[in-house]
Amino acid sequence: MFSKSRINEPGPKAAEKPPAKPVETTPSFLRSSSSSAEPAGTHVTKSKPAASVLAADLTITGNIKTTGDVVIEGIVDGDIRAHLLTVGETATIRGEIVADDIVINGRVIGRVRGLKVRLTSSAQVEGDIIHKTIAIESGAHFEGSVQRQDDPLQTNREAIAKPTPASVAPAPSGHSSETSEAVRKAAEAKKNAAK
Repeated sequence: MFSKSRINEPGPKAAEKPPAKPVETTPSFLRSSSSSAEPAGTHVTKSKPAASVLAADLTITGNIKTTGDVVIEGIVDGDIRAHLLTVGETATIRGEIVADDIVINGRVIGRVRGLKVRLTSSAQVEGDIIHKTIAIESGAHFEGSVQRQDDPLQTNREAIAKPTPASVAPAPSGHSSETSEAVRKAAEAKKNAAK
């Protein structure tokens, strides 16, 4: 068992604990990214900002444009452009929606353009959907057309501003400008006859 001599003998020294790291009281948004207190080779990772939320009792008349995420629960009369747009069950949007990612739980009256578009079972959409990928859950109400495009975020104004290769390409060999003029006049005459 234990002897008296062992009780009085000093035991092995406990490992010394390093001093505790001081707690920073400066909020993270005020700290400099090149803080001298950080050890070499480490960096501060910036967290993704929280989504902007437009509450159910909010009505907005006008366009909304952001590079961030938006959750809409209220009423918006205007166009919306965002990175990720979530239309809540209580939301009503009257205007065009353009976003990388769109989740619709509520009502949208207008065109929807997105890389990924999802209509949940509670969605009510009246308008065309232009998408790269789409998912429509059972129970969703949808009136309009669906069109797949590789770049659905490109608007019509951007498409008009950028000439297409076919419109600037020279006429194939063997076709003269006279032939092109005759084709143009024939198309114009046909258009006038239809009126």
